[in-house]
Amino acid sequence: MKILGIIPARYASTRFPGKPLADLRGVSMIERVYRQAKSASSLSKIVVATEHAGIYDHVTGFGGYACMTSENHPSGTDRCFEALTKEKESFDYVINIQGDEPFIEPSQIDLLASYLDGNTQLATLIKKIDTYEQLNSNSEVKVTFNSRNEALYFSRAVIPFVQKVDPGKWLDHFEFYKHVGMYAYRTDILKEITKLKISPLEKVESLEQLRWMENGYIIKVAKTDVETMCVDTPEELEIAKEILGARR
Repeated sequence: MKILGIIPARYASTRFPGKPLADLRGVSMIERVYRQAKSASSLSKIVVATEHAGIYDHVTGFGGYACMTSENHPSGTDRCFEALTKEKESFDYVINIQGDEPFIEPSQIDLLASYLDGNTQLATLIKKIDTYEQLNSNSEVKVTFNSRNEALYFSRAVIPFVQKVDPGKWLDHFEFYKHVGMYAYRTDILKEITKLKISPLEKVESLEQLRWMENGYIIKVAKTDVETMCVDTPEELEIAKEILGARR
C-alpha cells in the first residue's frame, strides 16, 4: 500500500493561536511531529498541510515538505483531502497525523498502517483507559467496538454503562478504551466523506467520525499501548516541556 502521511497544521487555533510554531525545548511543535512521522517506515511521503505562510516557510526551512490549503476548512479531514488533491502522485491511503501530539510514536503510525489492506475504509487508534480521571473526562473520547475491531460508537460520555456497580469500581469490571486522534482513510473514501453533511450525532457530540458512521462507513480500530498527549493550551505546552525534560 502506498500511504501519504499528512499533518494538518492550522495557525488560527481558538485556544492556542500559533500552536504549530510553539517552542518545545528548542524544536517547534510541528517539527517534532514531522520528525516522529519521518521515522515511520510505512509512509511513502509526508506533507504538512497549512493555511499559514509562516508555518509553510518554517516547515520548508527545516527541510520538510508543506502545502498551502484553504483557511475555511471545518476539520483536519477536509484539509487532508485538499492536500491530497495537490499531489501529483497517487496514493492508496492517507494517514492524518495530528500536528499537536508531539509524543506520537513512529510505531503507532506503523501499527495503524498495518490495518490498511485495501478493504479497510477508515481506521484509527484506541488505547485502554487506566485511570478514573481519563474515564470521567469529557475531553477524552471513549469508544466501543465489536469482535472484528470495528467501532460501534464514540462518545465524550462514559460508554458502556456498567449496571449495578459503583462507578468508582468500573475499571475493575470492564476494559474501557479512549480514542487516539490519528485517522487513516482510503483515498476514495476520503473524497466521499468530505461531501457528507453534518449529522445529528456529530452535532451533539462534536465528533466528526460519528458523521461517517451514521452514513454507513466502517472504522477499524487498532489498539496501542503507547500514551500520547494532545497539546491544546499554553498550559499543556508547559506540561509537554516538563515531560521532554524528564525524558532527557
